[in-house]
Order: sequence, then C-alpha cells, then structure tokens
Amino acid sequence: MKINGNEIRPGNVIQHQDSLWVAVKTNAVKPGKGPAYNQVELKNLLTGSKLNERFRASETVERVRLEQKDHTFLFEEGDMLVFMDAESYEQISIPKDMIGERVAFLQDGMQVIVESHEGKAIGVQLPEHVTLEITETEPTVKGQTASSSYKPSIVENGLRIMVPPHMTTGQKIVVNTETLEYVKRAD
Repeated sequence: MKINGNEIRPGNVIQHQDSLWVAVKTNAVKPGKGPAYNQVELKNLLTGSKLNERFRASETVERVRLEQKDHTFLFEEGDMLVFMDAESYEQISIPKDMIGERVAFLQDGMQVIVESHEGKAIGVQLPEHVTLEITETEPTVKGQTASSSYKPSIVENGLRIMVPPHMTTGQKIVVNTETLEYVKRAD
C-alpha cells in the first residue's frame, strides 16, 4: 500500500532502500522557505541499524503490512527465545537481540504477538504492561511522600525502575514495557 511521505507515523513499517524499516519517531517540519517535510527516524527491522530520513509530502513510500500471530513464550535456550503458535502449536526460535532490553519482561506462559514478513519473524510485541515485585529499594523517609521525587528500585527481573517514595520491598507494581517506567501500584 502506497502512502505519502507526510503520512508516516511511529510504528509504521515501510519498504525503503530495499529493506524493511519501522518509523521510531516522526516530526512534521514546515520551514519558512521551501516545502514541508516529515523528518523520520527509522530503524531497520533486519539489521537494527538506524537512519534519519526526510520525506516530502509529494514522495510516496510502500507501507508494509506485517502478519501478526498470537504466540506463547515457552523458554530461553542460549541466545534464542522459544515461542509456540497459539493456534498450530508450532514452535519457533527468535534471537534475543530482536527484543533487546525488553527481554527481561518475558515470563513463562506470557502471551505475545510475533510479527512476520514473508514467513520470517521480524519482531515481537510484548504486552504493554507487566506486573513485577520490588525486590530492593531504599527505605521510605518520613515526610518525603509530599514531594514528587522518585527513588530507584530493583524489580524481580533485575531491571532498575524509578518508583514513588512510598513504595517498599515486596510490593507489586505495574511497569510499561516500552518506556521501562513505573505506571501504578498493582492491586
């Protein structure tokens, strides 16, 4: 499907320079002189390299539709992660570096979406939020709860997350898997 250069949005996958790229950030620029353009930060889905590109409204790019299937995370095997198709029960292995630092959020039995293009897996979408337990944090200082400052804590998967000052070790929190930030206290 062809789209204009100014219609590219974050998350769109496009065919550019004979490869697949995902738009990470976009910024519409209207200079005082000359035509408007869309400044797009692209990340190569196959190699992981980044590229900054300008697309004018008059340019067209090929937007790629990815096949998305529900999978269940099974286990880690060396540098590979093993997932099972929710419908066919077929297992696939995906390299850890495809997910990056978000691999720490994977839990046994977690439902994810595996994105593929022409039968080749090129991405994994984790749930937007996960619940984790705080394993280590600084003690609460009396009277500090009035300020909006956050304190560092370590959660069960080893990641360092900034939490509100009233949170203590053993409490469960909800964490955003995209931004690696505290969302709220888990119920």
